[in-house]
Amino acid sequence: MRELLIEWGDGADGLVGRVVRGLREAVREGRLGAGERLPGSRALAAELGVSRGVVVEAYEQLAAEGYLVGRRGSGTRVAAGVAVAGPGRVERAVPAEWRYDLKPGTPDLGAFPRAAWAAAVRRALQGAANSELGYPDPAGLPLLRGELAAYLGRVRGVVARPERVAVVSGVGQGLALLLQVLAAGGRRRIAVEDPGSPGTLELLRAHGVRPVGVRVDEEGLVVGELAASGAQAVLVTPAHQYPTGVVLSARRRTELAAWARAGGLVIEDDYDAEFRYDREPLGAVQGLAPERTVYLGSLSKTLAPGLRLGWAVLPEHLREEFAHAKQYADLGTGAIDQLAFAALLESGGYDRHLRTVRPRYRARRDALVEALRTHLSEAELRGVAAGLHLYLDLPDGVDEQTVADAALRRGVRVATVGPGRLGPGRPAIAVGYAGVVEQRLRDAAALLGEAVREAS
Repeated sequence: MRELLIEWGDGADGLVGRVVRGLREAVREGRLGAGERLPGSRALAAELGVSRGVVVEAYEQLAAEGYLVGRRGSGTRVAAGVAVAGPGRVERAVPAEWRYDLKPGTPDLGAFPRAAWAAAVRRALQGAANSELGYPDPAGLPLLRGELAAYLGRVRGVVARPERVAVVSGVGQGLALLLQVLAAGGRRRIAVEDPGSPGTLELLRAHGVRPVGVRVDEEGLVVGELAASGAQAVLVTPAHQYPTGVVLSARRRTELAAWARAGGLVIEDDYDAEFRYDREPLGAVQGLAPERTVYLGSLSKTLAPGLRLGWAVLPEHLREEFAHAKQYADLGTGAIDQLAFAALLESGGYDRHLRTVRPRYRARRDALVEALRTHLSEAELRGVAAGLHLYLDLPDGVDEQTVADAALRRGVRVATVGPGRLGPGRPAIAVGYAGVVEQRLRDAAALLGEAVREAS
């Protein structure tokens, strides 16, 4: 068994996490097939040189995640219903048109801490007052707002009191509600980073907003051009800009805060903030101008987008209007998920999950960077220091959509930048790596290099 666990070895995620990681990847990559019986907990513990409790907890975690099943009399076996999708990779329901999904936007969903979340739900339900199961405060349950205020202040340097925190169904809803509030006050001219997120541009336009593109360079948003744009507000992703991956420099942060204090409004989407690999993360811009910044965040990149759980930290002058917009939108976010996340924050389970996935994502980033430098040396890599994706400046004269189409014919899915670009720019693609194991990233990089050469 030990030789099957190629992921077993030194790691920063503890003994249980290392066993979970090794077994999970063995199932995903087909080295442990559906229905295959695993050794008893005592036998595997002796083979790996760990306590039986470590193996028991690892088996329980993987059973909660759906990888293993345990039945009385038949031991622990690999669950049915997973199938190999391409060489060396096991996934559920991988679309036929691609074998390597490198489109940014989704974390490793197999890493979702199912056992910890289930325990948090149980703990939340056992401790919930009857009143907490009724229609919630549209701005969120006080328990979660308090936990979020403490967490964001400790980890992101956000200036937040619980009453300034609103719980929303993801950053998308938070932004949509804010646009309603701003439009009611006559503010429809909003600056955005160029290039930026295509989905965000669509959302802005759907709410009658005219997005004004402001250039992004190697230091992030060019604040001098923002000041000349005439925009009343600006939407930024300073922790890890999408798609270029640049981190807003200290100089630009100071300039942006000064612009806000002079009458502008910063809408800070703290995209990918939790994942910075080579140095400590920078604090949120909100801390520099809390009365002129709306801070947005969610669990979509850290846990799973399917949770539809996020938050907004608001200046005092927008707090009540935002809460009213939330009430009229949906009467509030689901109480049980709010209570569960509050329990996960209070217990430290959320911090433990982030400590587990960071080294995994870093290893995948390193593998992809090395492979791209080998197979696509003519492309310039950006955004390496943080986040869950890389930005590749393609050689001049290469059409990015042609590259994406050529890659897709080889089973590799990537994202083009053009739909999120308001002005002219060099052709580029964005490549995600969070949900793909290292060897498959290397395989995908080789195929991507072939696609670029075909398009050249």
